[in-house]
Amino acid sequence: MEKQNNNGDSSHKLNYALDLMRRLPFQDSEKNLSYLLDLVPEISEDLLCNVEQSLKIAHDKKSKRDYLLCDYNRDGDSYRSPWSNTYFPSIRDGTKPSKQLRELEVQVNEAFDIYRELYYEGGVSSVYFWDLEDEPDFGGCILFKKSQDQTKRGQPMKGLWDSMHVLEVIHTEDYSAKYNLTSTVILQIKTKDPDTGNVEIGGTLTRQVDICCFFFYL
Repeated sequence: MEKQNNNGDSSHKLNYALDLMRRLPFQDSEKNLSYLLDLVPEISEDLLCNVEQSLKIAHDKKSKRDYLLCDYNRDGDSYRSPWSNTYFPSIRDGTKPSKQLRELEVQVNEAFDIYRELYYEGGVSSVYFWDLEDEPDFGGCILFKKSQDQTKRGQPMKGLWDSMHVLEVIHTEDYSAKYNLTSTVILQIKTKDPDTGNVEIGGTLTRQVDICCFFFYL
């Protein structure tokens, strides 16, 4: 009975914390999240999983390319680069995709890197794949980040775009696969105008879709 009460208490705390985060200024979400983690450390894991945060950029010293950090390429305090398949800081036995899935990950990273340059005209992209329990099922995460600072061109405007697309592919017995896709976009804009003064707006949007498609082996 005590265990149920503890679970219920944690659930209430999480709901209150998420409700508070929704009401606070989005541009201060990282700072406010840090405060909440200090106040209620017992719900830290659930809170981090439910609060969208701006993507961070790291540099792969081995491949000399930037990559994005998220929960899907993290193992402990280290993050895996999709370019060299290396963890930074270095760790032993870090989680990595199987050989076949890693080959696909490399190809998809190169494809979306070209897409990123053509569509966003800059920014950083990263794609991570991981094996699920039943082969050949797998999960994936496709990330894009683009920041723009027009103040350097004399225009009082800064902007930030983060998009995260989490994919799960489940194969079936009739040459088809079920795709579950959850996409989240984070947008932040900061501008200054003599008439309106300083304006900062931001927010997130999440959408999910499930689809079943047939495929053929060549």
